[in-house]
Amino acid sequence: MTFPLKPHVTEHWLQTKPSASGKRGMVVSQSRDAAEAGIAILDAGGNAMDAAVATAFALATAEPWNSGIGGIGFALVHRAGQKSAEVVNFGPVASRNLHQAQFPLTGRMTEDLFRWPEVQDDRNIHGPLSAAVPSSVAGYEKVHSTWGRLPLKEVMAPAVALAQRGLPVDWYSTLKIAYSASVLARYPASASVYLRNGLPPLPPYQGAPVFIRQGNLPDALERLQHAGLRDFYTGDLAATIVRDVQSVGGVIDAADLANTRALIVPATEVPWRNGKTLQLATGLTAAPTLTQVLKQMRDAAYGAQPDAAWFTTLAGSLMQAYADRLAGLGEADKDAAETCTTHLTVADADGNMVAMTTTLMSSFGSRVVLPQSGVLLNNGVMWFDPRPGQANSIAPGRRPLTNMCPIIMKDGDRPVLAGGASGGRRIMAAVFQLMTYLADFGMDIDTAAHFPRIDVSSADEITADRRLPADVLAALAATAPTEIVEHGVMPINFACPNVILMDADGSKRGVSDAVSPWSAALAQ
Repeated sequence: MTFPLKPHVTEHWLQTKPSASGKRGMVVSQSRDAAEAGIAILDAGGNAMDAAVATAFALATAEPWNSGIGGIGFALVHRAGQKSAEVVNFGPVASRNLHQAQFPLTGRMTEDLFRWPEVQDDRNIHGPLSAAVPSSVAGYEKVHSTWGRLPLKEVMAPAVALAQRGLPVDWYSTLKIAYSASVLARYPASASVYLRNGLPPLPPYQGAPVFIRQGNLPDALERLQHAGLRDFYTGDLAATIVRDVQSVGGVIDAADLANTRALIVPATEVPWRNGKTLQLATGLTAAPTLTQVLKQMRDAAYGAQPDAAWFTTLAGSLMQAYADRLAGLGEADKDAAETCTTHLTVADADGNMVAMTTTLMSSFGSRVVLPQSGVLLNNGVMWFDPRPGQANSIAPGRRPLTNMCPIIMKDGDRPVLAGGASGGRRIMAAVFQLMTYLADFGMDIDTAAHFPRIDVSSADEITADRRLPADVLAALAATAPTEIVEHGVMPINFACPNVILMDADGSKRGVSDAVSPWSAALAQ
């Protein structure tokens, strides 16, 4: 007989992620531990901005492959009673000592996150030269000092406690470490933290997870808790970071750190359907590309639910937007930030909303843990086009094009939806679809969070969730080359969004990504 081979399917189960609801505060994060840190701060009397900072610092320990104090990011903050949101820009900036000549090309193409020309030794992808100046701590400092209510010592207490406990080793953390193990092994301090005899740590065969200490990260967080966050840039911790970077062959120096500042600028506002307005980050993020998609989709035919015609219209809009993005955007905005990223969303009882996306870029960023400071550096240099003479080429002090896409929707002047996602170039498509499922198709939050999506991250290809109806898949395939895939833990074929909705009476509903094992939405 002839056995007909069918496409391999990994996950033979139905996954659901519980949503949360309540009238007080809410935190949604890709790590439940970090979300609990944010809730603890709300319970202690902090506001949404305090809770966002607490959650972000907790993620340095709770989700080290995605974000940390060696990373970068963007936040949207819409304060209750204010007409519009503000952007906190702590996006990536190249060191003043970074030059094109440090990244010679091999003549081949890379198959990593971007299809850039390959650089010798992949030094733009991992290692000390791949790091942009870390600005996450500056971003968190700006949010806290501008709008926070609680003292920094209290806001950072949950993160310090989590760091002192350590990273839980269960099947998921083992999988994440294994994915990056071959490169982590190249850097001694990184291997000493995350590998055991050159191999990823294994969870116990039975019983509760064990925990591993992440080098000197707990000491760094405790230092910041008591010395203040500028210590990362001009104090004793800064001096340790500079010595560390020099010892591993990097170029970030004391002036790079001392000159690091987060910026607060008005959000970009884009009119949307039914009188709503989307508030987006500014500059070299996915905001310009999402703006183009919003303008193209505003008059699309919306039926009772997304159908074949709607999905093909969306696919066409996304492909055109990415063609324009990849051809024309670069160092066009001097005040602007693809990617193992994380996103957190917070709302409080007063009606403040925060959508914050932070990242190390690739999984474990540069893969370089600095030996004395314990900081895991980002690999933001990978965002640059390694070819000279391009709009997004490597240059001292330059800001690269990135894909982060936090959003806050407002109805009149009142924020009603905040969200974002992790997942590199996949972020924008996921954020748009989850938003429009809720705001325009009228789905409840549980249905929207579990409804299948498409992804378009290039000018000529579509990725489609195999759960979509057959007629939708056929229509997409007739539009452009379409790969039909699972939405699962690994491979990561779609971005991981989360969202909070807030009604006029203060009631809130939130949900995190269904296939992210550690993620959670928690109500106060």
